[in-house]
Amino acid sequence: MEDFLQKEILNNSIQTYLEVFGVILIAFIVKRFISKYFAELLYKVFTKSGKSFHKDPFLELIIGPLEIFLFLFIIVIAFDKLTLPSFLHFKVFRDVYFKALLESVTNTALIIVFIRLCIRFVKFAALILEEKASNAGGENTSQLIIFFKDFLRVFLILIGGLLVLHFSFHYRVSNFLTGLSLIGAAIALATKESLENLIASFIIFFDKPFSTGDTVKVQGFNGVVEKIGLRSTRIRTDQKTYITVPNKQMVDTILDNVTQRTQRRAEISLELSLSATAEELKNITAAIKMILQDDVIEDSIVFLSDTGTKAHVITVQYFTSMAQTLKEFYAFREHINLEIIELLNKNNVSLAAASTDIVMTEKRESSITRHEKG
Repeated sequence: MEDFLQKEILNNSIQTYLEVFGVILIAFIVKRFISKYFAELLYKVFTKSGKSFHKDPFLELIIGPLEIFLFLFIIVIAFDKLTLPSFLHFKVFRDVYFKALLESVTNTALIIVFIRLCIRFVKFAALILEEKASNAGGENTSQLIIFFKDFLRVFLILIGGLLVLHFSFHYRVSNFLTGLSLIGAAIALATKESLENLIASFIIFFDKPFSTGDTVKVQGFNGVVEKIGLRSTRIRTDQKTYITVPNKQMVDTILDNVTQRTQRRAEISLELSLSATAEELKNITAAIKMILQDDVIEDSIVFLSDTGTKAHVITVQYFTSMAQTLKEFYAFREHINLEIIELLNKNNVSLAAASTDIVMTEKRESSITRHEKG
C-alpha cells in the first residue's frame, strides 16, 4: 500500500495528490461553517456589543465573499504542495512562462476577492452610520456617508489595482504613481470646473448652508433641495420643474435659505385717494393696527409712508411664525387683505386708482384758421 502511495504521477506522489484534494474537499464541505464562524467573530469585533439587530445584514454582506476568499486561499496553499509537471514549463509569451502566468492569475483572484470583502465591510459600516443619521434626522449626514462610502469603494478598487500590478505583474508601483501624478496634474487642469464643483460639494457637506429638504432661493429660482451630489445640487422649483445647479454656484452666489427664516413676512402698500382727509387716514391706520392684533402675527408696523400728487401711501408690514405652512400663510394673507378691503369700503375711502378720472377734450379750430385754410 505504501509503495502505491509513493508512486509518482506527473512529478507528484499519489499520497500528495490525495492529501491536496482531501484538504480541498474538506474545505469545500466546511467552508460555509468556517466563513459563518469568522463572520460572527468579525461581527463581535466590529460591533463590540454584538447586538442582533444588525447581525443578519452583516452576515448577508460578509459570508459570501468571505467564503470565496477562504476557499480560494486554502486551494492556493494546498496546490502549493504540488510540483508542476515538467511539460508545463513552457514559455507562453516572450519571457513569460506558464508557471509565472498561473501565479499571476492566482494572486489576481485572491486580491480581487479580498478587495470585494473589504468593500462589503465598508458597506456594512455605512449601513450602520446611515441608520444612526436617519434616526437623528441628519439628512445631510446621510448624504455625506453615502459620498464617503462611494469614495472608499473607488479608493479600495484603486488599491486593488495597484496590488495586482505589484504582485501579479511585478510592476514597480512607485514608477506608476509618479506617472499617475503627472497625468493627474494634466487632468486637473483639463477638469478645473469639475474639481471646483467637487470642492464646493465638500464645503456644502461640512459648512451646511442648506440641507436636503430645505426651501432655497438661488439664481432667481425658488424650490426645495431634493439631492446634493458631488457635482451639482438638484432643486424642485415652485413651478414643479427640476433644475440642476452646479455646486460652485450654490457656494459662490447669494443663497436665501427660506427654511432657516425665523418668521414669514408680508407687506401691503395701500395707495389711497388724495380725497381722503388726515382724520380718515388716522382712523384707517388705527383700524388696520387693530386688525393685525392676531395671535398668529408676531410683529407688525403700519404707517403713512408717503404722500404726493398721486396718492397717500400707507405701508403695512407684519410677520408670522414659521410654524405656519406656506399654504396656511397664503390663506392668512388673503384673510388680512379682505379685512382691509372691507375696512376701506366701510369708511368710504377709495384707492387712488379707483378715483382716477380720464377727461377727454375736443380742440376746436377758430373760424379765422378755418377761413385761412379754405
